[in-house]
Amino acid sequence: MGMELEYAPAPQRRSLHKRLLGVLARRIRETYRYDTQIWRTALSGPWVLCFLAFTAVVLGIPTGFGTAADILLATVAATTMLALAGNILAVLLSLIGLRVPRLYAGSLLTALGIILFILYYADLELEAAAAVAVLAALLGGLGGLAVGLLRSRRIAPGLLLAALVIASPLAFSIQGNGDAVPEEPADSGNASAIQAANPGEPGDYAYYSFTYGSGRDLHRKEYSSEASLISSAVDASAYITSWPTLRTVFWGFNSSSLPLNARVWMPEGTGPYPLVLMVHGNHMMEKYSEGGYAYLGEQLASRGFIAVSLDENFLNYSAWSGIPDNDFKVRTWMILKHLQQIGQFAEQSGSPFYHKVDYTRTALLGHSRGGQAVAMAADAGRWFKNDPALAATKQFHIKSVIALAPTDKAIDDQQARLLDVNYLTLQGARDGDVHDFYGDRQYIRSTYTGDTSAFKSSLYIADANHSQFNTDWGLYDQTFPAGLFLSRSDIMDGEEQRQIAKVYVSAFLETTLQKKEEYRDLFRDYRSGLQWLPDTAYYSRFQSGDYIPVATFDEDRNRNTVTGGTADAQGVTWVEEVAKDRESKSKATHGILLKRTAEEGKDAFYHIKLKDSVSRNLALSEAEGLTFSMANRNADDNEDTDVDDEEFPSVSPDVEVELTDSNDITALLSLDEVMDILPLPQTRFTLIPWLEERVSDGKYGELSEAVFQTYELPFERFLEEEPELEPDKLTEITFYLQQAGDQIMLDDIGFYGKATGSEDLQLD
Repeated sequence: MGMELEYAPAPQRRSLHKRLLGVLARRIRETYRYDTQIWRTALSGPWVLCFLAFTAVVLGIPTGFGTAADILLATVAATTMLALAGNILAVLLSLIGLRVPRLYAGSLLTALGIILFILYYADLELEAAAAVAVLAALLGGLGGLAVGLLRSRRIAPGLLLAALVIASPLAFSIQGNGDAVPEEPADSGNASAIQAANPGEPGDYAYYSFTYGSGRDLHRKEYSSEASLISSAVDASAYITSWPTLRTVFWGFNSSSLPLNARVWMPEGTGPYPLVLMVHGNHMMEKYSEGGYAYLGEQLASRGFIAVSLDENFLNYSAWSGIPDNDFKVRTWMILKHLQQIGQFAEQSGSPFYHKVDYTRTALLGHSRGGQAVAMAADAGRWFKNDPALAATKQFHIKSVIALAPTDKAIDDQQARLLDVNYLTLQGARDGDVHDFYGDRQYIRSTYTGDTSAFKSSLYIADANHSQFNTDWGLYDQTFPAGLFLSRSDIMDGEEQRQIAKVYVSAFLETTLQKKEEYRDLFRDYRSGLQWLPDTAYYSRFQSGDYIPVATFDEDRNRNTVTGGTADAQGVTWVEEVAKDRESKSKATHGILLKRTAEEGKDAFYHIKLKDSVSRNLALSEAEGLTFSMANRNADDNEDTDVDDEEFPSVSPDVEVELTDSNDITALLSLDEVMDILPLPQTRFTLIPWLEERVSDGKYGELSEAVFQTYELPFERFLEEEPELEPDKLTEITFYLQQAGDQIMLDDIGFYGKATGSEDLQLD
């Protein structure tokens, strides 16, 4: 009988894809296997990083609903992004089998990616954004780990790690940014202090403040229910073609109904008083700017001026709705419309302006883009020739223009050119926004007929920045997060910077609108007012209608000819060169660049032989001395080298000036006997020098620019050296460079004296 065998079926293996799915499922279930209590607590580090990153973003691009709402938005965004991306990355890490605390690692990678993305789109180059993101992620990760260790009662390693995290950013902040700024010498030469009251102090007028506005402002009561005067809306649609819907939603109006809103500081009394309009620049639309000049409004009103700060915030930039097109032009046009509105108020009985405005004495003051707009408004016919607003403002005589750190952009291929208008511009060497001295260009484009007492002046301030001219703009010149990388270690205190503005603005308006000549010397020589000013280095220029030109270097490119004569040189390289800003762009003016090449003991000089017509004009004008502008270029050869933290990298040149008359009598004067030649500020803007060319498209790459100082050498000083010299018969001017490597740029060589009618001055 045969054996019957029973066969069981062989077990079937699962298919490959099922096995893979099983492995993946198991790994996903074990995603958080290594995230122990320490690492879960350490998630606080990545969360704080994300929160700070989003907070920096919303502070830089506010919603307009207030800081609390913005920070709440940052909190929600940070938590949501970290939760979503962190967990997704944790799952991905588990799928590849990486045996690390995956949620912690995924959250840290999320924070790194968020920071990298934000910084890259905040004008940091990719390598800089990546370096900062990696460093931040490292510190944030270690900081979170320190919290985890402390919570698990591992006190010693937790405290050690926490100390390391705290000390690391401090090391970067205290190392300095490697720049160098000269200090004003204790002995500031022989300038006599002005014997007059400090113009930066309040005056004797009582004053009051009020606003005028549309009456329908959605965000500010001072221009709606609390407005003292209701103004007209104006239609700017002829100039603005792009006005986003979001902007209309925020403001409640569009370009066809822009409001005329302003804050006013009015002296008590019958008047009439000079009128000063103040215009802010481009800031975040949602952070209102016009109130930031209250310190000037109060100051001016106390000294007998009607001060008006205009609201043009609706023309400013917003991250949510951009910026209107033609904003420069419209900013200027709005100034004209405000003048027109004030003119109407001044004729209305019962209005605070009624018969209070002196139309013959009007000044405009602007900051940043507002600084360009006020110059354009003083030359409005160039852009608004056929606009009725221009005709309506003809009754206002704009005598003076003040620009604080202005821009200088060509509009419709044109730029403002001021004729017989007093002009003052102030600029900080540490301006991280308008980092080039653009006010210098408008200074150059301001000219005088010769029969006017008007003048122009500029002041370059070594330690001043951009934002602190406005009390509401904060401490940083760039919006966050890019602004976080700008150094503030050497920027002067905001109150001190505004004290400079008060002194110069008040003195300028007192001189030009109130005819208080005792303050004029402040603009001829800043040292005469040092008793009113904070300690820093200053560089100033001055020129007025009594100026008799000898050499401007703009008439041709022939170095042997100048406006008032002929030129030659010995022992120097000499070339007519365009003056340049930090970005190596032209300032639209030329100077003569001189560098000593002569051997020791040999003469090195630049010499001008004057035309006979210049000597005749000297006699007619009763000129008082020689004037010229000079830029210290001794640091040029050090531009590509690292700046020594301990000592400024170059010395000032040793310059002597010689005058010769028709009898061959000469008088030689050392320039430092009249005014010390300060080195120019060599400014780095970022926290560490490596970032300098990697932020904001590399605009901070250059340490300095051509900044001129005006020197006035009275004839009486030459007569002390040689009493027989006859200044009204001068025939030659010679500049000597005495030290090896001395390098200077000269411009605007001429004579100053009493104002004389232009018809008496002739140049052949």
